[in-house]
Order: sequence, then structure tokens, then C-alpha cells
Amino acid sequence: MDLLLYVRLIGHTFGTLIQLFWMVVILGYRRQRNFERVFFFLCLAFFLFYGGSLLALNSQIYYPKPPPGVQGFAIAIISAGLCLAPALLLHLHMEYAETRGLLQVKAWKRGVLAFFYLAGLHLAFHRIPLLLQEGRFDFIAPGNSLGQGFAMVLVISLAWCAGWERRFATTAPDKAQRYFHWTLMFFFVAALASAGILHLAPFAISLRTSEVFATVFSLMPIVPFTVLIDLVYRRNFLQIGRQKNLVYAVSATFLALLYLSLVRRVGIWLEPLLPPEASASILLFVLVVFIEPLQRVLGRSLRETAQLEMDRVQRLMAEFQQEARQGNVFRFARFIERRIKEQFELREVRLVLVDEENSGHAGRKTTEPRAALAFDPHEFAIVREGKSEGVLHAEPHGANISGDTAAALEFLCEQLLGALDLCRLIEEKLRLERELAERERLALVGQMAASISHNLKNPLGSMKTILQVQLENPELPDSIRGETKMVLDEIGRLSTKLNQLLQFSRPAVRGRDGSGSCDAAAVVEEVTGVLSHEAERRGLQLQIEISWANAKVAISAEALNDIVSNLVVNALEAAPRGGQVSAAVAREDGNFCLLVEDDGPGIPLALKEKILQPFFTTKSQGTGLGLAIVARRVAEFGGKVDWESPVKEGHGTRFKVTLPVETKKE
Repeated sequence: MDLLLYVRLIGHTFGTLIQLFWMVVILGYRRQRNFERVFFFLCLAFFLFYGGSLLALNSQIYYPKPPPGVQGFAIAIISAGLCLAPALLLHLHMEYAETRGLLQVKAWKRGVLAFFYLAGLHLAFHRIPLLLQEGRFDFIAPGNSLGQGFAMVLVISLAWCAGWERRFATTAPDKAQRYFHWTLMFFFVAALASAGILHLAPFAISLRTSEVFATVFSLMPIVPFTVLIDLVYRRNFLQIGRQKNLVYAVSATFLALLYLSLVRRVGIWLEPLLPPEASASILLFVLVVFIEPLQRVLGRSLRETAQLEMDRVQRLMAEFQQEARQGNVFRFARFIERRIKEQFELREVRLVLVDEENSGHAGRKTTEPRAALAFDPHEFAIVREGKSEGVLHAEPHGANISGDTAAALEFLCEQLLGALDLCRLIEEKLRLERELAERERLALVGQMAASISHNLKNPLGSMKTILQVQLENPELPDSIRGETKMVLDEIGRLSTKLNQLLQFSRPAVRGRDGSGSCDAAAVVEEVTGVLSHEAERRGLQLQIEISWANAKVAISAEALNDIVSNLVVNALEAAPRGGQVSAAVAREDGNFCLLVEDDGPGIPLALKEKILQPFFTTKSQGTGLGLAIVARRVAEFGGKVDWESPVKEGHGTRFKVTLPVETKKE
């Protein structure tokens, strides 16, 4: 048998298997991206070419005259693969350019690809029926049978791909990818020259030279597909390298298939000397010699991989311990997500921590349904003594997470508990320190308020009394009367601010049994009735809605009066002239609910976290204690304050106070 025939036989067998390898990897990877889809169909086109060529070669070896049906089928699949290969090759480069941000004009891409795909389909639908009808086909150089049109399309596609590879090489992110793209560029230049000489050369070459040239040209695509395996495995090119379990499994399967094919071939070659069964048994038994060295190599490789992943986890845990000392669980959870995603090159990572019963913080909550199965390869539980502390959701770029990555994530989840505990303890310590500082500050405010009350309240009262007596004098000039009224107003304003300061500095008055109780609806009606005159003076509408009469709330009347009056006064001051303020009483989930809403400009986003802080105000003459008093009174009686701004059409503010109702005692 001719040596060139052996080379083609082995080359087409390997080419068929390498295309099958990539198709299986892409199907197992299942990444929803156009690049992988085009890559799959390109591999399918080359698989049709190599598979059809292998079928034709085998039919020539085994039959004196190949059956027409086999020949026709080989011609059809070889021609179909070759007709679509130039368009798919160019499409793959354009998709990769788009993922790298090098392709800006999408319409231009669609137009070029439409031309090449239409040219390929035109060749396929016109040339294949003619070739099947004639029955003549050049299996060594199939491009010659497809005509000059195919040769022109192929040459243009190869030239364009070479240009793209040069651009990829100059913008490659690392040395390995740059080397790969430069190699591919020279490969496409060599393929372009070979295609031109083989199909478009104006000079004649000998038959033997033409066969050698055509064989080398047909086997050239095997080289980049093989080099790509190494780049994917070592450099995680296209994020496929993280699927090591998939790459290992497919590689082992195809190596086994390749060896079985070799066993069969050798058995046929040695058939004049040995029966095929004997030669097959000998070749299969030879594998036993390689088991122990293979075991050593695989064991060392697995240990290195495991050590690499454990080192990565240890480095991550050192970063996590450092970040945990900041004492913010929410920010710590986001930091964990970001670093795991970067380190393990995953598509998405979400850490969901279970809310603790007595803790005001937790990780990000989720409303997504849990997996129906007892296990999920994308979820890693964080468990303490059989109790779930959270779940780490990890989404790879493909379908599955590699085995070594899954093991590393499981180990990482076991180590996360210590870092989370440290973060919670430091956050609790910081919270207690802030509360202690706040209490000390409030104690100082109380002392200051008592001192101010003692030193200013009595003199202010005396001044107010004297001025009121003077106003009753009918002989007082009008100019002095106006100034006296102005002074009285200022004294009233100072008294109001002094009372507000005293109100904030002392705790609410509760009943003898340690709790308070009042008719909430009556208190709200009383406060709104008093403030209705202020609303009229400002040109505002003050509306009240009582949907729960005789509501007995577990809070003292004085404390509820403070809450309602401060909220309504704030709303009146915020609403524009001609605006509207509403106060509503309702029942919600068995609790008392007070809603105060205005149609003012709303609360700026930057101030939403500060409005409940004492002494923070945006008003020129405010003390910044109104909402702080509301928050303190509500907290003293186990309630909750919520607010929403803007409410509608970009303006308005709504405060919602929830308080427990009075429980009946037996």
C-alpha cells in the first residue's frame, strides 16, 4: 500500500476524532454564546470532510470497486462540509472579535456573513447534485471538484481570517494567547498559499506533487484544533479550561477509541502472519505495562491540582479574614462573591446567608425556589452542626462546575463559618460601641437640657408675663406694641425649642405596670384638631382618616402625642402652599398603623440615612430633633418607623408608624 495512503488514512482518522472531541466538549459545555455555537458547526463541517474522506479511503481499501452508494454518500458529506467551511471559519473569527470588543458595526458583519453563507449554499445546491450525477470526484483534492467558485471563496475567507488573527495577536491579553494568534496567522497564510497553488495556480504541477500538496493541505486544520486543546487546558482559553473533568473524560474516551482503531488496523496488517484475534489480544495486553506509569503520572497530576486548589482557598481565606475585621456582614458577603467569582473564573456567584433570629443583619435574601433534588452542583451549603447558615450559589460559564473547583468551593464553605462569625462579632462590638457613645451623648444632652431649663425657663416665663401685661395697657404706642408682640413670638419660639429638647432628653412616661395604653384614634384627632389652625395659616389642607375607631394601643398618650405632632408638623412644614397633608389610622396584621403623608418635594436620596439622627436638619430654624423624637418614642414601645420618598410623580413623603396594640389581661 502506498505510504501516502497510510498518511491520509491515519490523518483523516485523527481529524475525524479531533472534531468529534470538540463537538462533544462544546455540547457538554453548553454555554449560551454564539461563539460556541459557530465553533460547533465549524467542527461539524470539518467532521463531515474528514469522515467522508475516511469513508472513501476505506471503501477503496476494502473493495476492488467501491459501491456507488458509499461513494455518493462520501461525495455528498465531503462537499457539504467544504462548501460551508469558509463561511463558518469567517463567522467564528467575527464572533470572537465581537467578544473581544473589536467588532463595532453589526450591520457590516451581517452583510459579509450573508454573502459567504449564500455563496456556500449556492455551491452546495448546485455542485453536489452535478457531482453525484457524474460520479467523478477528486477525493485527494476535493476543492478541484467543487470548481473555481469554491476556490475563490476559500482563498478570500483564509485571507480575511489571517487579517483577523493578526489583529487578535496585537490585542491579546497575555503572552500565551498572543503566541497562539500569531501562530494561527502564519497557519492561515500558509493555507492561503497552499489553496492558491493547489486550486488557482496558472502553472501545471506533477500528479505526485499535487497529491502530496493536497494531502498536506487537507491535514493542516488538525494542527490548530490540537494546539487549541493545550491552550484550553493550560490557560483556560474561552473559559472552557475550568471544565477539566469534561476535558479529561472526553480525552480518555477518544484516546481509547483511537487505540482501538489502531488495534484494528494493525490486526489487518498482520493478518498474513497472525490471526486478527491474536494480534488484538497482544496489543490490548500491552496496555497492562503502561498502567503503573500512568497511575503515577495521574496521581502526581491530581495531587498537584488538589494542592493548587487548596493554596487558592488558603489565599482567599486570608483575604476574607482581613475583610471580616471591617465588621460589615453585608459588605463582607459582597466581597466574598466578587473574589470567588474572580478567583475561580465563574460566571456568577451569590452568597445567601440565613437571617438570624435576634440579628438585624444578614446576607442578601433571595426569593428563588430551591432545587427539587437533594443536591445541586451549583449550590454549596454552609452548615454548622446540622443547621444551615447559608448557601453559596456558583454558576459556571458552561453547564457544570469542574470537580476540582467543586471540591475547593466545598472546602471554602467549611472555612467561611469562622470568618462570618468574626465579622458578626466585630459588627456587634461596633454596634454596642456606637450605642454606648449615643447613650453618653444623650446623657450629656439631658444634663444640658436640665441646666438650660433651670437657667432659662423661669426668666423666659417672667419676661413673657411682663410683656403680656404691657400689651394690655391701652396707652401703649402702636410701634412699641408691634415690637412687643414680635418679642413675645420669639420668646414662644424659644420656649417651644426648649420643650422639644427636654422632650428628647427624657424617657417616655409609662404606666405603673411598665406599659402604656391609650385610645390612639382620640389622640390623633386631638393633635390634628390643634394643628388644623396652623394648616389653615399656611394655606394647606389637613385631612384625617380614621378606619379603626377605639384603637387601644400599648403606648402612653403623651408618647403618641409626641409622635403624631412631630410627624404632622414636619409634613406641614414640607408641603408647599396650597398642598395637602393627610393622617390616617388603620389596622395592619393586628397592629396599629399611623400614616402621615405630604405632597412636598420629598427627601433627597443622599439624606435618607440621616433624617432620624438627632440634631440633623435641613431647615434654617430647625433643631433636628422632631424625627429623632419620633424614632425614640416608637422604639421605646416596641414599634417600627418606615418611610417612603418620593411617593408619586417624583415628590411627596409618607411616614408609616407601626405600634403594638394593647393585650387583654385575664
